[in-house]
Amino acid sequence: MKRINLDYFVKEGFLSVFSHGLMSFAAVCMIVACLIIMGSFSLLAVNVDANLTQLEDKNEFLAYIDESYSEKQIEELIKQVEAVDNVDSVKFITKEEAKAAYLEGREKNGLYANIPDEVFRDRLSIHVVDLERYNETVDAVWALEGVANYSAEGELAEGFVAVRNAVTALAYVLVAILAAVSLFIIANTIRLATFARRDEIAIMKMCGATDGFVRGPFVVEGLILGLMGALVAFLLQWAVYGAVCRAIISSGALALFDLVAFSAIWPRVLGIFLVAGAAIGAVGSGVAIRKFLQV
Repeated sequence: MKRINLDYFVKEGFLSVFSHGLMSFAAVCMIVACLIIMGSFSLLAVNVDANLTQLEDKNEFLAYIDESYSEKQIEELIKQVEAVDNVDSVKFITKEEAKAAYLEGREKNGLYANIPDEVFRDRLSIHVVDLERYNETVDAVWALEGVANYSAEGELAEGFVAVRNAVTALAYVLVAILAAVSLFIIANTIRLATFARRDEIAIMKMCGATDGFVRGPFVVEGLILGLMGALVAFLLQWAVYGAVCRAIISSGALALFDLVAFSAIWPRVLGIFLVAGAAIGAVGSGVAIRKFLQV
């Protein structure tokens, strides 16, 4: 593209944005609203996924060993458990170590002072790789000979997985719907602005102007509107996310839920907003002008 064409496109695009102030304002507001809604659900998905990852890092269950097993049999059992698919690591815990861990913090309570070692069993602490296969892994270990019992809390894990999948799916659906709505609004906004210049476009076409030359200023106009909306949406999203985080922290309602700091993800959020805003504006403008090029 020639430099003179690029300068012309940018100049005409900026002039069009400010000459159609009300229409431009409406387009920017709609882009802002759509991006904030998309961003909010995306941030919710990010937080759920981050907490699920933490849960996966800590996720484990206990397999109790048959009391009749000798040391050699226990060693063989550990090898069998380690060979189970989705098992990340296995730690052997003696009944004495289990008793000490249980009594930790209860030393002053006389009710626990004389608990015999026989109450506890040798056990294996098993860490899994994929939380979504948690119950499958528990069943595989439980099926091994020498595992007398197990202790697993898979409901919480499955709950997090279900929430993560639902929020992620909802976020994708909303992003697609709102992107389509934004494209429609931007296209119609610029189509209205273009309607007043249809005679000018017709004259340019009859004078030999190419479709690209006529379309250029309108695409730049949409690009500017999209970037303006993205920047405003990003600042509002930052403020809204910060306010929500402060409210959650002060209420203590989700004490077990770790929130991802916006300062840790703002570059990615800004980049996504800018790309989405620019794409919506440019594509919407290109679609809007197409009808008027058929002279």
